[in-house]
Amino acid sequence: MNPLSQQRKIIIIGVMLLAATVCLIKLFGLQVVDKHYKEAAERNAIREVTITPPRGLIYDRNDSLLVYNEAAYDLMVVPKDVKTFDTLDLCKSIGITKEELCEKLDKAKKYSPLLPSIVKQQMKKDDYGFLQEKMHKFPGFFVQNRILRSYPVPIAAHILGYIGEVTDQQLNDDSYYQLGDYIGISGIEKSYEEELRGRKGKRMVLVDVNNREQGPYKDGTADVAAVAGQNLWSTLDLELQEYGEKLLEGKRGSIVAIEPSTGEILCIVSMPSYDPNLLVGKDRGKNYAMLNADVENTPLFNRALKACYPPGSTFKLANGLIAQQEHVIVPSTYYSCGGGYSYGGHRLKCHVHAGSDLVDAVRCSCNAYFCRAFYNTISNSRYHSIQEGYQVWKDHINQLGFGQKFNTDLPYESKGIIPSVEFFDRRYNGHWNGNSVISMAIGQGEVGSTPLQMANLVAIIANRGYYYKPHVVRAIGSKDTPNMRYAERIDAGIDPQYFTPIIEGMKLVISNGTGRLAQVPGIEMAGKTGTAQNPHGADHSVFACFAPVDHPKIAIFVLVENGGWGGVLAARIASLMTEKYLNREIQQTDKEKDVYSHIISYSTKRHAN
Repeated sequence: MNPLSQQRKIIIIGVMLLAATVCLIKLFGLQVVDKHYKEAAERNAIREVTITPPRGLIYDRNDSLLVYNEAAYDLMVVPKDVKTFDTLDLCKSIGITKEELCEKLDKAKKYSPLLPSIVKQQMKKDDYGFLQEKMHKFPGFFVQNRILRSYPVPIAAHILGYIGEVTDQQLNDDSYYQLGDYIGISGIEKSYEEELRGRKGKRMVLVDVNNREQGPYKDGTADVAAVAGQNLWSTLDLELQEYGEKLLEGKRGSIVAIEPSTGEILCIVSMPSYDPNLLVGKDRGKNYAMLNADVENTPLFNRALKACYPPGSTFKLANGLIAQQEHVIVPSTYYSCGGGYSYGGHRLKCHVHAGSDLVDAVRCSCNAYFCRAFYNTISNSRYHSIQEGYQVWKDHINQLGFGQKFNTDLPYESKGIIPSVEFFDRRYNGHWNGNSVISMAIGQGEVGSTPLQMANLVAIIANRGYYYKPHVVRAIGSKDTPNMRYAERIDAGIDPQYFTPIIEGMKLVISNGTGRLAQVPGIEMAGKTGTAQNPHGADHSVFACFAPVDHPKIAIFVLVENGGWGGVLAARIASLMTEKYLNREIQQTDKEKDVYSHIISYSTKRHAN
């Protein structure tokens, strides 16, 4: 063999040895070093099960349980693992139609062929046990634990809120959620979703060819433990909330009670309401549709936060404070009445009496007095125009909490109505004066407020000039871990001395004025009646109060739609609520019977109008 041929032979052998070595190294790497393909093969027999953590519990301020968890089960599917199965058998087992099953599978494929999707939600324990025996017949399907909310006492539905399935938009916005997950939709459930939901875990299990679990993968070393959601302690008083809902049963309206020294909401009633357990479980969608379709009672509508009412004469308290702050009146300022306030050929009537100073004007709720005080406030010669004077008044009223949202843990609140200067300029082509908007002096006309805003005004008066934002959660994670988000003391913009005559007048309202029916034996109260005119029917009954006058513990606002004069129905309810909270029992049983008896007369009056 010539040298050239010998050289070629060596080269060829060398190349072949090199190629063989490379292949051996590659095979060694794939089979021994690199676990990727091995694990990929194993994944065909491994199922990743999401562990949904228990959602945090919700308590009232006295440790009574308001919301807890119950176990349920979801039937899941991984589309890529689905093989031929008896669709009719599965449909019969879980109680859905073939069309519904096909729709679920199509949606699951579009979401992800690799990730699990829900086919049937929130099965009970018995249904799960029956289905589990058949799971080997349905390759690609498996059952996953689910946590459901439960309400031992069916109250406070609007504030506790409810959870529901995540939307497509929420899936895009937050990678934490997967198709079929649940999220807080309203109330505390929504405001504290991140605290309540906890953190998901995962469990890796081996399954056989018949889709049955055989045990943990890698002895559970690949599992990730779930982290339970944090418990919450609400500001609500369960007994007071339950009693308030009982008093308003058969009526439309709202009760809001606040602890003035903290801004903690003691109760927040909106009636008609509903049993929060209706929005839990497999019938949630059907029940929601039923409640939503009830246009006469609108039980899903939170009147305490969203309804915008004319506040009526209770609004005079704010105007009396602002008029003093703007040095338009002093406590001794006297305005004659003569049965009303006349302007431009019109007359805003009042009960006939000679006149009043500020304290007596609050006591007898004199329309003429507060119209003159309001007119002189926004028409003050210190300001160059009505627009400037009105803006000063509006700034004050905004600082008292009106015309804006509190932006706390109460979602979906309304900001009410306090019109802007531009609004009136458009309405009157720039030519208007204090008489053009005089109805706002007595809480009528263009002004609108929520019951929450009015309760906050009462808390400001009880505190003599400041407030803490109204909120419904006082502790997170532990009862000893206070919620500091709303601990800032907010100045209402009125000097403390100007509250004295207002409070003196409110004390007289209770002892010798329009609110005598609100008296509670042994408790000194300060209050104000209101009768808010309603163009759609009988007037609304309104009452605001706080107690005790010294060191106040509760500030209350009550509004009963079409309930008539505020010194009758709303005053009685406020009195009973005050007694219930401060004394923990009711001695005024006759007054309680009177409130319950208004259910019939209220219903008759409402339908008659």
